[in-house]
Amino acid sequence: MRLLRLLTLLLLPGFLFAQRNVDLDKYTFRVQMRSLPQTRLDSSYRTFNVEVESTRLMQSFMRELDPAKMVELDGWRKLEQQGHISIRVRLDDLLPESFQVSERVENIKDRLGKITGTRTLYTQEMTYTFAATAVITDYKGAHVMDKVLADRGRKYTFRSPEFPVKQLAESYFLINSLKVTNDLYRINVTNAMHRLSNQISDQFGYSEITTNDYVWVVDGRKHPEYDANRKAVGIVNDVLFSMTANTPITDARERLKPAIDYFEKIKKQYSSSSKHDRKMRYASYFNLAVIYYYLDDPQAMMKQANGLVLNDYDAKDGKGFESVALGLKNQFQNANMYTRHFPIDITQYKGPYEQTTATK
Repeated sequence: MRLLRLLTLLLLPGFLFAQRNVDLDKYTFRVQMRSLPQTRLDSSYRTFNVEVESTRLMQSFMRELDPAKMVELDGWRKLEQQGHISIRVRLDDLLPESFQVSERVENIKDRLGKITGTRTLYTQEMTYTFAATAVITDYKGAHVMDKVLADRGRKYTFRSPEFPVKQLAESYFLINSLKVTNDLYRINVTNAMHRLSNQISDQFGYSEITTNDYVWVVDGRKHPEYDANRKAVGIVNDVLFSMTANTPITDARERLKPAIDYFEKIKKQYSSSSKHDRKMRYASYFNLAVIYYYLDDPQAMMKQANGLVLNDYDAKDGKGFESVALGLKNQFQNANMYTRHFPIDITQYKGPYEQTTATK
């Protein structure tokens, strides 16, 4: 009995120290979901078409290009014409603005690395501009938005190969103007179409995205919650990692229930105003907010964010979560959808006039 009492006296200070101090570490996980449109459109719109026009000066350089084929809108079906939305792209001229020759002096070395002389190399630099725009309308004729894909305010520079003779550099573009213009036009048109694809997918698309995020886990092995906390975080990782953009998350909340219950218990168990308890509650509020975000539940996330603010350990995280929860709620309302996990089969989408024809 005396031995037991002695051991208790020896272990108690360490236990109390663990209670007064808690080390938290970030536990990173990966999760997949689907982006939702940022811009409000009729939620039945799921087909699009692209029309491209260029100037007479650039027509000859369009023969090897098919810019319309380069444009993609994630989660939508592309039609040759008469989609729910039409994207009309205007490609302007590629215009040289100025020419200059720059020089570079380099050392000449022998086999032993000793400098034996110098030589001057010359490069022709051409400054040019390019412009491209897109106008998006729906099939009813309503204007949706305009996009600037490239504008004259940005200057581009083309550099020729280096030549040992200045005159060769000075005449490079004049001799190779057709090839250089064709190459530059192809590069700039391709970049503009990729930029357009990214912009419209952000605005209207349903892209599959994978992101890394984190929750907090108890790091100190001597802390009484170490094992249970890590078990709960392991459940969070397993469930969220198994999510895909194409699979509904109907059973995810049930699978996460043990972890949710654990973090809710911690908030009640560590209820004092001590720094230790507020830090434990902070981690639980934080983790629950993250869980509900990926469960597509902004209302429950907002509740945890409010608790995080009132807990007053790191209130700025709570404010940040409040903003994210409100943004997610608005995103759902704009898209008229309330989940970011659902399958898409674009072959099933019909254009507005295809639907009309099908009902005759």
